Amino acid sequence: MPLMIVKSDNRREPFLREKLRRGILHACEKRPISIDTIDQLVDAVEYELKDYVMEVPSSEIGEKVLKKLHAIDQVAYIRFASVYRNFSDVDSFLKEIKKLKSRRSPRKNSKLSVHNLKKRGGAIALSLN
Repeated sequence: MPLMIVKSDNRREPFLREKLRRGILHACEKRPISIDTIDQLVDAVEYELKDYVMEVPSSEIGEKVLKKLHAIDQVAYIRFASVYRNFSDVDSFLKEIKKLKSRRSPRKNSKLSVHNLKKRGGAIALSLN
């Protein structure tokens, strides 16, 4: 019997590794993250799900991905969080960026800045300086 994902509205669907990978790939698009790194991230999340017997809440998967993306790339983290947490406006992005800045580990030559958050025709663009 396949592992079932319990969605926030209590629907259930089978865990699909490829669906998880697509979501992570989308968050990492145009970022300096190798496919090998993405596949390792997917492998790690899938391995951690082996502790669940029949069902796992989708929120558990989302939090595991966010934790791993936080250590890899902050822009990919924000992108994934924006979909996973269903950001509805710029304030949602700003709030998450402030949380990220308060707990992030130092990275070479990069500064995440709320000044880099710009709304462009309905889409949000976020960049590192």
